[in-house]
Amino acid sequence: MIESHPEKRLIGYARISTYGQTLDAQLEQLRAAGSSSRKIYCEKVTGARADRREPLKILDRLGPGDVVTVTRIDRLARSTFDLFGIVKRIVDTKAQFRAGPYRL
Repeated sequence: MIESHPEKRLIGYARISTYGQTLDAQLEQLRAAGSSSRKIYCEKVTGARADRREPLKILDRLGPGDVVTVTRIDRLARSTFDLFGIVKRIVDTKAQFRAGPYRL
């Protein structure tokens, strides 16, 4: 079943690597960039793991016109090669990708 997305959704993604860090700064920047709190996917996991759940959820739920937003590209991708693969999936869905930094 194909989901219909009548309007552009701003989807944010925030990630921290260690449990001593906080998501607060990223969440604040994503909200300032236009993502609503309920459309921000968050996780506390090392970027070295290939099986990060939240980016996979985002990619599976994307629709045309959606915009995936991160504060920095290293929050989303583990390497340049990984970034290209993720952005290709985003573009293939006719969605867009943008990365900060966003100023408050």
